Amino acid sequence: MTSLSLHELCVRFGGLRAVDGVSFRVDPGRIHGLIGPNGAGKTTIFNCITGFYRPSSGSIRFGDRDVTHLRPDQIAHLGIARTFQNVQLFRSLTVLDNLLVARHGHIRTGVLAEGLALPFVARQERIARDKARELLDVLELAGVERQVAGNLPLGSQKRLELARALALEPTLLLLDEPASGLNTSETRAFAQVLRDVRARFELTILLVEHDMGLVMGISDAITVVNFGRVIAEGAPRDVQNDPEVIKAYLGETVGAGTP
Repeated sequence: MTSLSLHELCVRFGGLRAVDGVSFRVDPGRIHGLIGPNGAGKTTIFNCITGFYRPSSGSIRFGDRDVTHLRPDQIAHLGIARTFQNVQLFRSLTVLDNLLVARHGHIRTGVLAEGLALPFVARQERIARDKARELLDVLELAGVERQVAGNLPLGSQKRLELARALALEPTLLLLDEPASGLNTSETRAFAQVLRDVRARFELTILLVEHDMGLVMGISDAITVVNFGRVIAEGAPRDVQNDPEVIKAYLGETVGAGTP
């Protein structure tokens, strides 16, 4: 497992500093929450880590590798995968085919080999299907593998997007508001899914989420940002009781239960 560290990260859009000198570290094997009000810079930070945005200054390291200026595909090959706030599935494909698309990068063939239908091509495709079905079992989606992804209820679509990210075989998983749109029971179930996949696949997870019950109940550590700056870090209980956090984001009371 590999650590993630950000050092003095800045992102400017014209005269606006969306991220202003953010530094924090995500330790291997932990679930790390990244929280803050709307517009605090959380998704911008995610987009920098995954290569969709180039920071104006500062650096991002994944283990001993500087990934600040790498492309999204290069970052994915290093073992970083993400989900999105708005589910980004191939909605017209089946559930199984969504995972097979994600597994494509692990299939070592070529146009000539595929055209000749060489035996190892069929073997690799069979391995890809087996891996995909294993993930569907883990995410409790095995019974819907032939259904069109866009026809699934939201809770199942969220699980499918998580499965698709896991199909990339990451060591670091970035989750952008995974509980958005879920009801209380679905959120509790999803929290347990995250615990299970973290343990099963030996993952490090960085989580952006507005559901404080989920964040406080599942995170080992939390970083809080506001107006693009880090205002608090620490264990969930410490962050929950920090006056600056209460003032900036959580309000006067925190109704955080354990999912």
